[in-house]
This record gives sequence, C-alpha cells and structure tokens, in this order.
Amino acid sequence: MSGTELEWSRAERAKAAAKLMVGWVALLWLLEVIDVVSGHALDGLGITPREPSELIDVVPAAFIHFGFAHVAANSVPLLVMGFLAALGGLRRFAAVCLVVIVADGLGVWLTAPAHSNTAGASGLIFGLFGFLLVSGFVERRPLGVVVGLLVGAVWGGSILFGLSPLQTGVSWQAHLIGLATGVATAFWFGRRSPTTAALGR
Repeated sequence: MSGTELEWSRAERAKAAAKLMVGWVALLWLLEVIDVVSGHALDGLGITPREPSELIDVVPAAFIHFGFAHVAANSVPLLVMGFLAALGGLRRFAAVCLVVIVADGLGVWLTAPAHSNTAGASGLIFGLFGFLLVSGFVERRPLGVVVGLLVGAVWGGSILFGLSPLQTGVSWQAHLIGLATGVATAFWFGRRSPTTAALGR
C-alpha cells in the first residue's frame, strides 16, 4: 500500500467516524424533541430495575434522555469520545458500544435503586472513556496512549465526580459499570485484534 493510499484510508476513516457521531448525537436530540412533543412518552423506555418486562429497554435506554439539559450535557463528550474511538475502525467501535450498552443496562437493571428510572448516554460515555484511557497502552500504540492521556486530562475530573454515590438524580451505578466495561473491552479487543491495532497507528 502506498503512502497516498494510506493517507486516503485515514482520511476516509476520519470522515466516516465524524459522520457517524454527528448522526448519533443528532438522533439523540431528535428523540428528545419527539419525547417532549409526545408528553414525555419516551421516558418509559428508561430502565426500572428488577422488573422482567424492563429488560427490553436495556438498549433503548441509552438513547433516551430526561430533558434537553440532559442530552446537551452528554452531547459533546459522546461526540468527541465516540469519534476518537471510531477512528480505530467502525466494526470494532460498534462492537464496543454494543457491549458497553448491554452490560451497562443489565448492570443498572440489577443494581439501581428500586422504583428508579435510568436512561441516557452517560453509561456509554463512561465506557468510551475507559476504553480510550487504556486501549493505547494495551495495544502499545504511542498515539493511542497520548489520546488516552488527553481524554483523561479533559474529562477525568468529571468522570471521578460522576462515580460518587453522594450525587442525587445521577446513576453512579450506570457510570461505574460503563467505565468498568469500557476498560474490559479495551483489553478484550486489544488482545484479540493485533492487526486492527496496527491499522490504527
């Protein structure tokens, strides 16, 4: 493969990652508009713990928010971290997101306080943070290490604050499970996909 082809592939990956994340965030805003217009009918897609019928909401809950302030708070970190994670390959990114969303949703279903309703992209955001933080070290990619350190410097304080069980109205369980799952996926995919790691240089 020539240098020109390699640069083209990097540019194409960046373009695809950007389109994906802009579309993802736009979808979250569209869903919140629909939720407001419908009298918050979509809020029922959040996860109420330990109710068997709520297991069907494990995935949809990651796309639903409780108000525009909620979705606004999640938009920038999801856009940036999602873009950075997607640069390593869209298939791997999709797999990481699916694992984090499902594991986080099931964890919330098992551990959240009774009669609570949990929704939002923050569990995925914490998962992407954990993934980006350690994947560069696992895959031994200097650029990945730098990205992880930058992400940690920018959002590390907010992540630590989000893990505090003293906050009201915030699911620290979702944050903690998302973070742990993101770290685990970095080890899992990093060790299983050495060729993918090389392509991400």
